[in-house]
Amino acid sequence: MYARSTTIEANTSAIDEGIDHIRDVVLPELQNTDGFVGMSMLADRQSGRCIATSSWQSREAMRASEHQVRPLRDRVSQLLGGTPHLEEWEIAVLHRDHRSHPGCCVRATWIQVEPTALDRAVDVYKMASLPSIENLDGFCSASLLVNRATGRAVSSVAYDSTDAMQRGREQAKTIRTEGTGESGAQVLEVAEFELALAHLRAPELA
Repeated sequence: MYARSTTIEANTSAIDEGIDHIRDVVLPELQNTDGFVGMSMLADRQSGRCIATSSWQSREAMRASEHQVRPLRDRVSQLLGGTPHLEEWEIAVLHRDHRSHPGCCVRATWIQVEPTALDRAVDVYKMASLPSIENLDGFCSASLLVNRATGRAVSSVAYDSTDAMQRGREQAKTIRTEGTGESGAQVLEVAEFELALAHLRAPELA
């Protein structure tokens, strides 16, 4: 499966309107598109950073949807007051303990490895990092998206609450340090978000 993420540095006062528009307009529109399997949106209400990610059964379906998605993306960008930055990914890992609910939040970690070492990094994530992540307080779900051409990847771990995410911050840091050390990856950024929208029908990939 594949994913397209759109990152916008939004006006903080426009975030609620943007969330409503994606939930009530964009999502229903995409649900009628061949190959669409779901959508999520992360929001940082302090910085204004928002990341909307659509998921697709195949790379071909994702690319074929672009003509339909572009005007929807342009409208969201206008509402949020920012310029969209697009990235395309392969979904390498997707694992749920249980479905998300209002109040869930996400810690996202962007990493960089040599493209030739990416398969090794995915294996380390699956076999070493993920079992430890599952034991974190309030764990809800985890995913790993990768770009095989560039070696860039992002892990997103969802928690039941902000409190749970904060309580496990040091444990998560230890897991991250051990995993990136074993895989030879460089951590580019770690950021925390509200899980503003989660509607994904994709199967487990772990």
